[in-house]
Amino acid sequence: MSARTSQIIEGGPVAAPSVVAAPRPGRGIALLLAALVLFTLMDAAAKHLGTRYHPAQVVWARFAVNSLILLAIFGPRIPRLIRSRQPGTQVLRALAQLATVVLFFGAIRYIGLAEAAALTDLNPVLITLGAALFLGEKLGPRRLIGIGVAFAGAMIILRPGVGVMHPAALLALAAAFSYTAGALLTRVVRGDGLATSMLWSALVGTTLSSLAVPFFWQPVAMGDLWIFLALGILGTAGQGLLILAFSEAEAGTLAPFGYTGLIFSSVWGFVFFNQLPDGWTVLGAAVIVAAGLYVWARERQAARQG
Repeated sequence: MSARTSQIIEGGPVAAPSVVAAPRPGRGIALLLAALVLFTLMDAAAKHLGTRYHPAQVVWARFAVNSLILLAIFGPRIPRLIRSRQPGTQVLRALAQLATVVLFFGAIRYIGLAEAAALTDLNPVLITLGAALFLGEKLGPRRLIGIGVAFAGAMIILRPGVGVMHPAALLALAAAFSYTAGALLTRVVRGDGLATSMLWSALVGTTLSSLAVPFFWQPVAMGDLWIFLALGILGTAGQGLLILAFSEAEAGTLAPFGYTGLIFSSVWGFVFFNQLPDGWTVLGAAVIVAAGLYVWARERQAARQG
């Protein structure tokens, strides 16, 4: 959702890619937690690099390494896999995901990982709202309550008018909205295979960031080269573990564990940058998580009744 959650939160606190679930919840939970560890480590690597290089260069590395890995995996099958039933929508989806990474990486250059992760964890309730507005899904009073409470949590973190939170926090908030757009478009293109969507995201992101990066390029120190490589590897590996997690357990089982990414972000923020979220951020994050879990619980109840 952050960058780590740009493949995690879709339609509830957590929703699955299009993979057939298997009844091994313990294994699925373990795989999801491992994916979140890798995604949040990727964010930490991006934050470290962002203190030395322009965010455009960091974003380019994230997509370029991801593309190289996918090209190595799919090889000669790419011309067939890249064919989409809705290429225009795939481009829009990839643009939304690129915007999410740009905004989030820009935010964590100036604010803590935990603060950025808390704000982007608005995704579940934003997607609920967006699905009602654009996809015709039902939006009842309880969902509206969850959405309102989540926004209240975001305002607690941002504290508008107080002048405490860095203005870059607004980039993390914007990333939540751009991710929501990407998630909704993912629902629209669900007829395409998973590999097709992954390739479109990686290749569009690489192409556009490659056009921008020459204007911001700085020579890479040898000591930082491995961090640039790790950035893309962590994201790709995390995505793979996420897919495996949803092949082992149902989305409803995994949903509450999606918010543990906020804990991991806090840990890496302290370990690598000696940053801990303040009390207001903890309170706001708790409100956002409670709202998201409330929406998820209501959706599960509605599904059982339906």
